[in-house]
Formats: sequence, structure tokens, C-alpha cells
Amino acid sequence: MDYDFPKSKFYQAMMTGFFVGFFATIVCLIFNIIFRDSTGFPLSSYINVSTIIFLVNILFPILGIIYYGFLNSFKKADVSFILVFALLTIFLVWRSETVHRTEDVNINSEFKTLLSGVVLILGISATIFIPLLFRSKKFQETVL
Repeated sequence: MDYDFPKSKFYQAMMTGFFVGFFATIVCLIFNIIFRDSTGFPLSSYINVSTIIFLVNILFPILGIIYYGFLNSFKKADVSFILVFALLTIFLVWRSETVHRTEDVNINSEFKTLLSGVVLILGISATIFIPLLFRSKKFQETVL
């Protein structure tokens, strides 16, 4: 029995965001583990396994919904989305360099690096992979 039914663009965009978020979560967790093992970074109250898992998996379906809004609002939605989120990623990486987490200069520098890395992973994932996978017929047929 074939239960395939037409899926709305809203559903496709939101689920594409969820799918990209799932993989962005895995990449962020791997980066977090490698970074902490290589530097011995001790602080984990802000960036830890729980915050990565929950925040990323809440954020990316919302980004999928925002992408849907771009699809309905702009003639060249993909270009607009990519441009806006690339600029937002650059802005957030720049702002993450101004964060002051602790008085220890070394630990503060390591926190900035960890935060910038997570922001870059999330930003690149959203900017590139949400529009790319949404437009992929193979992704639409096999995953969604």
C-alpha cells in the first residue's frame, strides 16, 4: 500500500529544517567533544550536550518555517535566504568574539573559540543546507 500524499510547502520547509538541524546537532556535538578533549576546556554551563541537543533541534524547524516565509515573500527566496543568513552568521561570529565569560584570559579565549565554532556550524548548516535540500527532488522523495 502506498500512503504517499501531497505535502505542503510549509511541511516540507519545516521538516527540511528539522532534518538539517538533526545533522547540525551531531556535527556540533562532535566539535564540542573534540574541542574539549584537545584543549581541556573546563566550563560547561552554557555550551554542553543538553543545550546543543535541545536548542538546535528547536531552532532548526523554526528556521525551516522562516525559510517558508521567504518562499512566500520573495521572488528569489533562496538567494534572499542565503544572503540574510550568511550575513547573520558573520554578525554572530563577530559578536561571539566580544563575549567575556571569565576573568581567566585563556579560558575566555577558549570559550570564544567554542562559541564561534558552534555558531559557524549552525550558520553554515542553515544557510546552505536548508535551501539545498528543500530544492532537492531526491531528498523530497526519499526522506520526506
